[in-house]
Amino acid sequence: MTKFFNKTGSCRPSDHYMLAAMSRLEEFDLERLITQKAYFVLHAPRQTGKTTAMQEWARQLTAAGNYIGVLVSMEVGTPFHDNVGMAEDAILESWQESICYQLPPDLHPRCWKTSAPMGHRIGSFLTAWALHVSRPIVALLDEVDALQDQVLVSVLRQLRAGFERRPDAFPSSIVIGLRDIRDYKVKSGGSRYLHTSSPFNIADSSLVLRNFTGAEVSALLGQHTTETGQVFTRTAQDQTFFLTQGQPWLVNALAKICVEELVPDISMAIDQHHIVKAQEILIRRRQTHLDQLADKLREPRIKSVIEPILAGGTLEDVPQDDLDYALDLGLIQHMNGSSVAISNPLYGEVIPHMLASSTQASLPSASPTWLNPDGTLNPGLLLDSFLAFWRQHGQPLLKSAPYHEIAPQLVMMAYLHRVVNSAGRIEREYAIGSRRIDLCLHHGGVQMAMELKVWRDHESDPKQQGLNQLDRYLSGLDLATGWLVIFDQRSGLPDISERTTTEIATSPAGRKVTVIRA
Repeated sequence: MTKFFNKTGSCRPSDHYMLAAMSRLEEFDLERLITQKAYFVLHAPRQTGKTTAMQEWARQLTAAGNYIGVLVSMEVGTPFHDNVGMAEDAILESWQESICYQLPPDLHPRCWKTSAPMGHRIGSFLTAWALHVSRPIVALLDEVDALQDQVLVSVLRQLRAGFERRPDAFPSSIVIGLRDIRDYKVKSGGSRYLHTSSPFNIADSSLVLRNFTGAEVSALLGQHTTETGQVFTRTAQDQTFFLTQGQPWLVNALAKICVEELVPDISMAIDQHHIVKAQEILIRRRQTHLDQLADKLREPRIKSVIEPILAGGTLEDVPQDDLDYALDLGLIQHMNGSSVAISNPLYGEVIPHMLASSTQASLPSASPTWLNPDGTLNPGLLLDSFLAFWRQHGQPLLKSAPYHEIAPQLVMMAYLHRVVNSAGRIEREYAIGSRRIDLCLHHGGVQMAMELKVWRDHESDPKQQGLNQLDRYLSGLDLATGWLVIFDQRSGLPDISERTTTEIATSPAGRKVTVIRA
């Protein structure tokens, strides 16, 4: 096997299965932007192919012969956020290496060093280069939002100052590659409430690199089949797109686990259940991309968006800029016009798993009393075990959950994560405005459906609504029974150990449901 699925860094056509990155920008008139000497922003969340697309674009521009296209990074200036001069020197040193690697000598600058004073060196270098070469320069500046404080402000000012000198004495076009547009706005002196994509006030527009389509996911997986003969079945392809919604890093990560770990024998096909197993492995490992999400989840701006989504609440009081920030990060997506949801089912599993991790670490040790002697799950024993756990430990563990509004749900999820361990999985469904979370626990051949609801002050008993909602969930799963868990969070109630009860209720469709009042 000469090629492989890539989940670290940019893609190389010689090494990696990859799609033409520029195809995901076809909806934009890039030629017009370059012809009009525009300065603009290319935005994409982490690890969605932004750098790969910019590399491909720079090569195409240079190869066509009309421009000098070059991709350079600003990231090396990050450690020097309080020293503009040192940051500029580090950036220009990195640029020299990139230019020498990407361009033939006749397109290089005449001089690599500049005698300009601190705060003018990047602009001076770009001016000298543009004056020396015969073609207009299109500079693609990656990782601009990695810069901070005065360094970022200085770089932007130098670009703005050179704008009027383009194309003879400054790059004809500049493309700024960003991950976090809102952070970039604030860092560079703009308000987060400007209702604009960027404070870079000479920018013509902001482009967004989209995810893979279903057809593109199939095409990427098909490259592995062409290379090795190993087939991803149609159901495996569909499951990959369903779980990831085309998020490139997730697609590659699932496929990589399948072909390198789960099904290394290329004579065997990769099926839907392998993709599901790969998802479980990916969630447990919490690799870099997913750990970066965990850091973001604790930011107040992200919490204000994610918490009501997980709780089935509404977003009517959430600032629009916080919603935009979560969209920029790729954590949520628009659904059916204006409504939003977690970006993909895999994130829908990862996010509560990460939020419950600190609570899970706080759980007392316990033997698996919910198992039959043959190791299969016993729902009755699980109910007894959970009730005993909740009565004894529920109250103090609520304080360990990072999202207060869904603390009871997170504590229960932490407990269920321990139950499934590596022998099963939990699937979750959320619905804005429904005020519920639906869970389906899979353990061996046993499926258990649960609906979690919270009863708060000034609200009526949610039991009947919960039975109605659980009926629909059970019908979709083709299950005859389930749990309705009502976390009573009204003020002035006795301790959890005293008010936790169970009863058997009949749903509107005639199903016997265990109602747990916790």
